[in-house]
Amino acid sequence: MPSGHRLITFNAEPAVLNAIEDWKNWLQHEKRYSVHTLDAYSRDLSIFLAFLAKHLGFQPGLNDLSKLKTSDFRSYLAKRTNDGLSRTSLARVLSTVRNFFKFLERSELLHNAAIRGFRTPKIPKSIPKAFSEEEAFEVLTGISMFAPEPWIGKRDVALITLLYGGGLRLGEALSLNFLDASSIKPGGTLLISGKGGKQRVIPMLDVIAETMTEYIQACPYVQNEEDPLFVGMRGKRLNPGVFQKQMRKLRIYLGFSETATPHALRHSFATHLLSGGGDLRTIQELLGHASLSTTQRYTDVDAQRLNAVYQSAHPRAKRT
Repeated sequence: MPSGHRLITFNAEPAVLNAIEDWKNWLQHEKRYSVHTLDAYSRDLSIFLAFLAKHLGFQPGLNDLSKLKTSDFRSYLAKRTNDGLSRTSLARVLSTVRNFFKFLERSELLHNAAIRGFRTPKIPKSIPKAFSEEEAFEVLTGISMFAPEPWIGKRDVALITLLYGGGLRLGEALSLNFLDASSIKPGGTLLISGKGGKQRVIPMLDVIAETMTEYIQACPYVQNEEDPLFVGMRGKRLNPGVFQKQMRKLRIYLGFSETATPHALRHSFATHLLSGGGDLRTIQELLGHASLSTTQRYTDVDAQRLNAVYQSAHPRAKRT
């Protein structure tokens, strides 16, 4: 079991349990899913199998899974809806089940036509929440006030500058080691390993190099190449929950909404690039999006911003 995995139990017959282990190994080694994604998939499948055990009245085997009908899958989604899941979450849990059944079919363990024809709940189009340029500046300048030690304040400033200035996901930034920091210099680039092991190159702004240098010089822990770049109070790799807690404190202090999260800095990076004239293809590469359609969501954000400016500033828009 990979480091970081939680122990998740599955209510099923031995043949299904063996198939689950093969499926998880395939996700980890072939698809290169992260530990967090593997945990989420495992948890979703565990809940599905627990539902089936109660729904059918016994632990399901491979033959039982092959005989499941559309009504069985509908009953599962109805149960999860009653649990309070949103349409987005329902789509995710159904995607997990579909993924598992596709693996079983690919492995020639079973075939189920019902899951192939079952439609995913329609997901409302989500618009990324971004900071305004002024709000982003407030976050950059305010995060250090909650640090228990001066060097931790420099760490948080460097981390936020990297998220906003480079468009990194929080997990991508926290996975960096000191070896990676050697390329963080004015005019340099940073190689990032994103989702699915996909790599991309991020140009380093001078301000990123400056804040990173200040943090590294202040950090009291050993800085060997394989040591984590961003560390906590005890010198271990920084836990994302610790940094998210700092962001919550700052959000409350500044009076921002609950959407003011570390990930909002990545959205702000893309939105502000687009507002400044950046093209979608370049932004797609910088964000590491596999599909341009994912990046195109930011055109909606920019259109909303332009419309708001027009409504508040144009003389014809103000006339009653």
